[in-house]
Amino acid sequence: MTLNNNDKDRFLNELIDYLSIPSVSTDDAFKDEIIKAAHFTKDAFIEAGAEETRVVETKGHPIVVAHSSTDDNLPRVLVYGHYDVQPADPIELWDQDPFLPVVKNGRVVARGSADDKGQVYMHIKALEYLKKNNIPHNILFLIEGEEEIGSPNLAPFIIDNNDVLACDIILVSDTSMISPQNPSITTSIRGLSYLEIKVTGPNRDLHSGTYGGAVANPAIELSKILAQLKDERGRVTIPGFYDDVIELSQVERGKLNARPFDLSHYKKDLDIKEVTGEASYTTLERTGIRPSLDINGIWSGYTGKGSKTVLPSIAQAKVSMRLVANQNHEDITRKAKTYITSLAPRTVKIKVEEHHGAQPAMMSVDNFGYRIADKAFQDVWGKRPLPTYEGGSLPIVSLLQEQLTEDVVLMGFGLDEDRIHSPNESFSLEMFYKGIETIIAFYNNLFISIKTNNE
Repeated sequence: MTLNNNDKDRFLNELIDYLSIPSVSTDDAFKDEIIKAAHFTKDAFIEAGAEETRVVETKGHPIVVAHSSTDDNLPRVLVYGHYDVQPADPIELWDQDPFLPVVKNGRVVARGSADDKGQVYMHIKALEYLKKNNIPHNILFLIEGEEEIGSPNLAPFIIDNNDVLACDIILVSDTSMISPQNPSITTSIRGLSYLEIKVTGPNRDLHSGTYGGAVANPAIELSKILAQLKDERGRVTIPGFYDDVIELSQVERGKLNARPFDLSHYKKDLDIKEVTGEASYTTLERTGIRPSLDINGIWSGYTGKGSKTVLPSIAQAKVSMRLVANQNHEDITRKAKTYITSLAPRTVKIKVEEHHGAQPAMMSVDNFGYRIADKAFQDVWGKRPLPTYEGGSLPIVSLLQEQLTEDVVLMGFGLDEDRIHSPNESFSLEMFYKGIETIIAFYNNLFISIKTNNE
């Protein structure tokens, strides 16, 4: 099916209202907005025709659960997504208010547009179509408000409600695809270990003239520590970091590198002259099948306008490590904390704190759900989707596989140019509308497949 223009306009206006809610999960200042977004999500499901909807309170942010079924004997699909968004900082780098969405150049620009409100809303609008056209389905929706902070309260909810959430297929739209010309389905996502490092020197900021050269500068010592976390070949130096990494064969690496990828465009889009990373691996391999380590933030001393000659008391940094199949985030976190602590000289004190982590996950192209999604893409896009590796993390996927079913389909519709987690995040309207059509085709093909097998 193809959406008509009236539906497209209405869906877009509703999405703009959704994106206008600053549902930032990491900052308590936005707590009321988080609650507002949860109830907006619930109301949208009601408007779409879901029979059961509720907002579930947790120790943190609420979870929205909705259910719609024409036949409980059909395979149940659990749709997971999240309504919380990343902070908009640095706001001064946005072309407009990040929570006053604008549409330009075929995109809706706002924080959360691609990650993940726009993709959640595709499923809500697809449900509306299924209901209006009496397409058989059995769907349970699980939309949380803490994905951007590691989903700390979703795991207990899933474990405690294992029977209620029982399903046959899990469908997630929180990933990306290669391009509109080359649709793809993600079959692997990296795990995550996220740390914060605090280095303390003197008990207060000091005059850099009076004390400089005699007292250790925490900013300098922290810089030295961070510089030792990777070697000249781009490899992480934490002892045991690569112990459990599975090495792909040359055949498997060849298949990965055969996917469409324009390195020149990649560099031009990022305004960089050259790429970097672990030696002997391509860009696609470095972001898909290899683990990595990055500094996400670093701060110390005086950072305001003008000058202030201080020797800072404290220096801090946030560090994340992306992990691949067979690595365990708890093991890597333990090894990283031990190693980083050992690098600090006696002239300073160091504290390494764990924020959150996630296990890596892999999905099989032989699963029933993947085959249904493959057919849906063929119907809507006119070609088969390519299986791809995703560099990002979805903390909850491995738990969903462990607690509910291995049959997880990561059917995302984001693009590299969406700028998720960055200023001027946006979501292609083409992908938004085609995403809805593809989701509808998924349920239609699911029903046809079951009906055919039963005849």
